[in-house]
Amino acid sequence: MKKKYIIIIIILVIFAFGYYYVNDYYHADTTAKEYLNGTDDVKVTKIDNGLFIDGPGNDTALIFYPGAKVEYTSYLPLLSKLSSKGIDCFLIEMPFNLAFFGKDSADNILSEFKYNNYILSGHSLGGVMASEYTHNSEKIDGLILFESYPTKKINKPVLSIFGSEDKVLNMEKYHESRPLMGKNLTEVTIIGGNHAQVGNYGNQTGDGVAQISSQQQQDLSIEAMTSFIENII
Repeated sequence: MKKKYIIIIIILVIFAFGYYYVNDYYHADTTAKEYLNGTDDVKVTKIDNGLFIDGPGNDTALIFYPGAKVEYTSYLPLLSKLSSKGIDCFLIEMPFNLAFFGKDSADNILSEFKYNNYILSGHSLGGVMASEYTHNSEKIDGLILFESYPTKKINKPVLSIFGSEDKVLNMEKYHESRPLMGKNLTEVTIIGGNHAQVGNYGNQTGDGVAQISSQQQQDLSIEAMTSFIENII
């Protein structure tokens, strides 16, 4: 009988820890939430697995995988600015805020929408999962990684963006991953940027202190993204 109670207690502890873990995440700040209603030239619409950020473009779309334990709407400022440049965006809401459980989320977008060009992108763990999807897909024309690295060979153009003050990205693993990208790789270091300011969710545990604002970091990222996309499509 005692063994039965011990097993029940262990199950309850595991359940409680799991519940706490998936509900302990970084929340979007007020700036990000303001973008939920769109802007003058960008419309934000809810779709089955996230948000469709529709700007003036109709030829190229970017699908974005959020970082681990980050509320997906945190990336609305970044992607709304990109969409206003003519690149429509799909911001994916991951199960339990973990891209590990939604690696194939791009499938729905690719089957329901018809763009001539698709770019896949992701932040941190989202970038790792986006790279795995790109490795297996012929429909993705390029990959944009934020503070991230691939785990499999990428035979498409890759843009890697990371902040000089990022203390979350494992740089040893990043350097080890470079051969997986080879000559396809374009690197951009945002001087003064850190890990968390890719999105709008406040400070991240273990991260470095940014020397520029989140808006400056995102604006510099947009410049790199638009230049990269224009060169590959």
